[in-house]
Amino acid sequence: MSGASRPSSPVWHALDAAAVLSMLEVDPRRGLDARVVEERRRIHGFNRITRQARTSAWRMLLGQFTSELVLILIAAAVITALLGEWIDSGVIIGVVVVNGIVGFIQERRASAAIEALAQALGVSARVRRDEQRTKVPAADLVPGDIVLLESGDAVPADMRLVEVRDLFVDESALTGESVPIAKRVHAMDEGTELADRAGMVYAGTVVTRGQGVAVVVEIGDATEIGRISGLVRQADRIETPLTRRIAEFSRLLTWAILLVASLMFFVGLMHGAGALQTFMAAVALAVGAIPEGLPAVITVTLAIGVHRMAARNAIIRKLPVVEALGSTTVICSDKTGTLTENRMTVRSIWTAAREYAVTGHGDTPAGGAIEEADRLDDHPALAGCLRAGTLANDAALHRGAEGWRLDGDPTEVAILVAAEKAGIDTRALRDASPIDDLIPFESERQFMASRHGREVMLKGSVERVLEGSATMLDGDRSVAIDRARIRAEASRLSHEGLRLIACARGVLAPDAALDPHHLPPNLEFLGLIGMIDPPRERAKQAILRCRSAGIEVKMITGDHPGTALAIARRLGLVAAEKREGEVVTGAELGHVSDEALPELADRVSVFARMTPEQKLRLVKALQSLGHVVAMTGDGVNDAPALRQADVGVAMGRNGTDAAKEASDVVLADDDFATIEAAVEEGRGVFDNLTKFIVWTLPTNGGAAMIILAAVVFGVALPILPVQALYLNLTTALLLGLMLAFEPHEPDLMERPPRNPGAPLFTFEVFMRTGLMTILISGMGFALFEWALAREMSEAQARTIVVSGVVWCQIFYLFNCRSLLRGVWSVGWFSNRWLWFGVFGMVLVQVAFAHWGPMQALFSTEGPDLTAWTLIVAGAWLIGIIVGFEKWLRRRALDRRAAKGPPAAGRALS
Repeated sequence: MSGASRPSSPVWHALDAAAVLSMLEVDPRRGLDARVVEERRRIHGFNRITRQARTSAWRMLLGQFTSELVLILIAAAVITALLGEWIDSGVIIGVVVVNGIVGFIQERRASAAIEALAQALGVSARVRRDEQRTKVPAADLVPGDIVLLESGDAVPADMRLVEVRDLFVDESALTGESVPIAKRVHAMDEGTELADRAGMVYAGTVVTRGQGVAVVVEIGDATEIGRISGLVRQADRIETPLTRRIAEFSRLLTWAILLVASLMFFVGLMHGAGALQTFMAAVALAVGAIPEGLPAVITVTLAIGVHRMAARNAIIRKLPVVEALGSTTVICSDKTGTLTENRMTVRSIWTAAREYAVTGHGDTPAGGAIEEADRLDDHPALAGCLRAGTLANDAALHRGAEGWRLDGDPTEVAILVAAEKAGIDTRALRDASPIDDLIPFESERQFMASRHGREVMLKGSVERVLEGSATMLDGDRSVAIDRARIRAEASRLSHEGLRLIACARGVLAPDAALDPHHLPPNLEFLGLIGMIDPPRERAKQAILRCRSAGIEVKMITGDHPGTALAIARRLGLVAAEKREGEVVTGAELGHVSDEALPELADRVSVFARMTPEQKLRLVKALQSLGHVVAMTGDGVNDAPALRQADVGVAMGRNGTDAAKEASDVVLADDDFATIEAAVEEGRGVFDNLTKFIVWTLPTNGGAAMIILAAVVFGVALPILPVQALYLNLTTALLLGLMLAFEPHEPDLMERPPRNPGAPLFTFEVFMRTGLMTILISGMGFALFEWALAREMSEAQARTIVVSGVVWCQIFYLFNCRSLLRGVWSVGWFSNRWLWFGVFGMVLVQVAFAHWGPMQALFSTEGPDLTAWTLIVAGAWLIGIIVGFEKWLRRRALDRRAAKGPPAAGRALS
C-alpha cells in the first residue's frame, strides 16, 4: 500500500518547525520508536508511489488489429481463402501480421513514467530511531521519522527542516530552478510557491552542500513527486495527426468499398449474371480497391524518418510521432537545460575602474577569456575580485587526462572557471594562501568569508557586502565607496538576467578572529561577478527558423520570472524592453479561469514559476485551440505535460528517467535546435506519405473501376482478384515506397503548419485521384477491348491490362515526386532509389507476362511487341496530361498568391 495524505493535511511550510514536531509527536533527539513506526505504517503504508496498471500483452497485441483498414483486409483474406484463393489470402494476412507485430513492439516500449517516478524514491535514508542513528530503505519511512541529510543525499520523502547548516538542495528536477536553493528552518507564508519554500525539502531532489535534520511529513503518493505521478496517470494520450487522419481515411475507404462492391453485386444480378460469378467480381473489386501496401509503406516511411532523425540526434520512441512533429504548431519549451546550457557561466565582471566581458563556457576554462584584460597585472581590481572569489570558495577544479572535473556548487565553480580564464592558477593560489579560518555561506548571513593570516576574503550578496565596505578599489587606488553607483550597476546587471556575487577584502587586527555574526570591519569593495545559465548558441537561430515556419515557441519554466525574461530576451522570444503581460507567473495563472486561459496561453510567450499542474493546464489550453503541441522538458515536474502533449520531448543527457519515459522523443544532445531539425524531418515524412497516397489511390481506384465497368457492360473481368492483389502489392513496394526516400522540398520550412483538423483526403487530392482513376481505368478497359477485338485470349488481354496499369503508375510516379512542381524542376536523379524501383518493377512485370512459373501462378500470357508499344505510349500520354494539370494548378496558385497573403496550409501538402 502506498503512502496517503491525511484527510486534512496541514500546510507544512507555513508551520513553525517546533509545531510540526509537536503535531507528529516526535522528539528530534530521540526519533520514533519501533512500535510507533509499525503503527504509522499500518495507517499510511509504505513510502512508495502507486504504479499504473499496464495493459496486458495479449490485449495490446489484439489492439493492433481493430482499425477499419485492418479489419477490411482481414475480411478480404477470409473471403479469398473461402474461395480457394490461398495466395491472395496468405499475402494479405502476412501484411496484416507484420504491421501488427511492428505496432505491438512500439507500444510495448511506450511510456513507463510511473515506474521511473517510483524509482526516484528507491533510495536509503539515515534516520534517528530509538535514540540511535541507523540506515533504512526509503520505502520504510513513515510520517514523523527524523532524517539526517548531508551533501550528496537524495531526499527520500517530503520533509520539514528542523536544523540546517549551510544546506543547499538542487530542486531543478522538481521546480525547474536552475541553481541549488539555500535552505533554512523559518516558516513561510501559506501562499508561498513550491520553489520558494526554503523550510521544506522534497522527495526526488538532491542535497548539494551542507547538512540538515528534517522530519518526514508526507510519503508515497502524498509527496509532491507522488502527486506529479498522479498527474501523469491522468494525462490523456493524444493521437497524432497521422493516426487521426488514417483512421478517418480508413473509415471512409471501408464504407466506399463496401458500398461500391454491394452495388456492383446487385447490378450484376440485374444483368442476369450468376450469383457466384457476380460475387467473385465483387471480391475482385474489393481486393483491387483495398490499398494492401498502405500500412507497410506507412510503417517503412516512418521508420526512414526515425533513421533520419536519429542521425540528427532526435531519438524517436513511437513511430507515428515522426509525422506528429511535422504537424507541430506550438513548441512549449522548458528553459533550464533546453534553451540554456544548464551550467552557470560568468559573463561579466564589474569593477569601479571598468567592466569586463567573459567569454567561453562555464564548465571549462578552455576557449574562454576575460576580454579587455590582456595582462592581469594591469588590472588590480579585476585580479583582486577574482582572487577573493577563488579563496572564499568551497568548490574545486581538477585537470586530468580527460579534461576538467568540477566539484561543488555551480555558482562557485563558475567563479573558479572565470579565474582560470584570466590566467590565475587557482590551485597554486590556494596552496600559497591556505585557509586558517572559514565562515561558510548560510542564507541568514548572505556571505562567505575565509581568513588567510590576517587577510580576509569575502563574497556574498550585494547589499550584505556593501554594508561592511568602507572603500572600493578603483584601478590601483582605494577610494571612498560610492554605494549609489554600485547599486545602480547591480540593478543594471540584474535587469540583464545576471545573478550577482559581490567580492571584498579586509585585514583583521592582530589576534582577531572571524566572527560569523558580524562582517570584518572596513572592507574594501572589489567588484561584482555576474553569471547566468546562458542560452544555447543554436537555440536563437532555431527559434527564428521555427517562426518562419509558422511555429510559435513558448517558454514554460519553474525558474524565477526575472531570469526567464532575461533569457527570453536573449533568445528573441520577447522584445528587448519589457512590456506589460510579457511574463505570466504561476501565482498569476492561478487566478485565470479555464475559459480565459486558452487566449492567454496563445498570446503570452513566457511563463515562469510554473507548477506541474500549471504546465499541464497550459498544454491542454493550447490543444483546446486546435494546436498540435510539442512540449520539452528534463525534470520530474515536466512529466505530466510531456505525456499530455501531442509530442513529448525529453533531454537525453541531463533529463530525468521520469521525463524520458513520459516522452515520445529523446534529444541525444539536449539542444533545442534539434527539435527544429526534427520538425523539418517530420514535415518531410508527411509530405512523402501524402505523395504516396496521391500516387497509390489511382492504382486501386483504376483497377476497381475497370472491374466495375466489366460488370456493368456484362463482359469478362479484365483483372482477376489475384492479379489485382499482385498489382497493388508490387507497385506499392517497388514504386510507391521509393517516394519515402524523396529529399525535402526547398520550401518545406517556409510553409505554414498544416491545419491539424484538415482531412487527409483533401479536395485537391480527390481531384488528382479522380483524374488518374478515370485515365487509368479508361486506358485499361480500352486495352482489354482492343486485345479481345484482335482475337487475343482473355489471359493475354488481362496481361495487357495489368501491364498498362503498371506503366501508367511508372510515369505517374515521376509526377508525384512533387505535387506542384514540374518533373524537370525536381531533378531526375536526386532520388536514386526511385530508379532502382522502376528498374525492378519493369523486370518483375516482364516476368509476370512472359515467365512460365508466374504465368501459371497469375494466369497470364505474354503480349506481342505491338501491344507493348501501345501500352508504353498510352502511359506516356497520361503522364503528359497529369503534368499539364499540375501546370494549370500551379498557375492558379501563383495568381491567388499575387492577390494576397497565402492561406494557412498548402494545396496537396
